[in-house]
Amino acid sequence: MARIRSIAAGTQKVQAHPTEVDCYYSIIDEGGTRLLHLSTFGSDYRQSKPKSSQSIQLDRDMAVQLIEVLLKAFPDILPAAKAALPGSPGTGDLAWPADESPIFQSLLRELGIKD
Repeated sequence: MARIRSIAAGTQKVQAHPTEVDCYYSIIDEGGTRLLHLSTFGSDYRQSKPKSSQSIQLDRDMAVQLIEVLLKAFPDILPAAKAALPGSPGTGDLAWPADESPIFQSLLRELGIKD
C-alpha cells in the first residue's frame, strides 16, 4: 500500500498471473493534491471474505508517466482513449501544462486535444 514515486522499465523475469482480480478506483483531493487510488481485491479463490489485497496511489506526474507506459505497451488504444474523453475534442475545455513530455504532447495531439 503505497504512493508510486517512480515508474521505470524493470529487468526481472515475469509471467502472466494465473488468476484475475477486481480493481476499484477512487479519486482523492487532499490539501490541493489529487491522487488516483487503485485497490485490488483477492481472487475468487481467496479463503477469507473479499478485502483489499494491494493498493497504489498515483499523483498527476505519475499518471502522465503511466499513460506513456500504457501507450508503449498498447499503441492501438488511442481510438478508445479518445472516445472516453469528457467533452468534445479540440474544444479547449481541458488544459495541460506546456512542459509535458514529448510522448504526452504527442498523445494530446493524437487525441485531438492540442494542435
